Amino acid sequence: MNDLEYSIIIPVRNEKGNLIKLNNEINQVFGKISKKYETIYVDDGSSDKSLDELKNLKNIIIIQLNKNYGQATALDAGFKMAQGKIIISIDGDGQNDPKDIPKLLEKMKKEKLDVVCGWRKQRESKNGIKILTKIGRSMRKLLIRDNVHDTGCTLRAYTRTAVRSLDLQGEMHRYILASLSWKGFKIGEVVVNDRKREHGVSKYNYSKATRGFIDLINVWFLQKYSQRPSHWFGMIGLFSFFVGIGITIWAVLRKILVNADLSNNSWFVIGFFLTFFSVILFFFGMLFDMLIRIKFDVSKFEKRYYIKKVIKR
Repeated sequence: MNDLEYSIIIPVRNEKGNLIKLNNEINQVFGKISKKYETIYVDDGSSDKSLDELKNLKNIIIIQLNKNYGQATALDAGFKMAQGKIIISIDGDGQNDPKDIPKLLEKMKKEKLDVVCGWRKQRESKNGIKILTKIGRSMRKLLIRDNVHDTGCTLRAYTRTAVRSLDLQGEMHRYILASLSWKGFKIGEVVVNDRKREHGVSKYNYSKATRGFIDLINVWFLQKYSQRPSHWFGMIGLFSFFVGIGITIWAVLRKILVNADLSNNSWFVIGFFLTFFSVILFFFGMLFDMLIRIKFDVSKFEKRYYIKKVIKR
């Protein structure tokens, strides 16, 4: 029988110099909690000596991915191996403070939440990144009604049920909370400390922030219409059809009533184009329906990442 209370998942990508201190801090925190726990580090294709540093630690599990897949995949690998009743994720760069973990657990227990996420209210970032973050938050509130202040903070506590509902890939870790919210899980947040990085360089840059906006549109569409893409294309198609038919009828009536020349009438061409375009949209909707069904069937058997080795210390 599994009596593990907590699993701590730490994605690692070139974090040499940060890991020993972070591991000691985690052990100190959970030493005071006095519950059984496991610490799982996921080495996401590090090219420095991070893996060697991890191998010097004791009482940990190391998941070594065969290459760099990204943070979402690293978290997914850790989540799938975790055995604890509560799963806690934390960055490997040392900027998340393990001393904040008890605050997350207390709020989760007190308010009976499925997820509690950290909010880096006083964030250590460049001004440009802060501006992009604010723009991103406004767009999230508009498109996916995401009311969480900080979706980029890795420091979170999840129930095992919430984690088991996830299947992460690409860079979708930014939208874990939106996905869980759509599935009906209760989410809360607490203000946490954001420390300065002591070693290495930040992986978050302007390029990732920009890709985050693209992912946002993707998440919005998939969540809203993944079960019925034909509805989305159908609505636009219907609008195009009725506008096109209306313009075409008007152009034909002008031909009948005032003998207007249809061959040199741009309105007739526009009406015909919109009507034809609506038919194409209907076919696109049916095509996407079929493609999504195929994707769900294939994804049951296709591996999206490969684990090179699991090391237990």
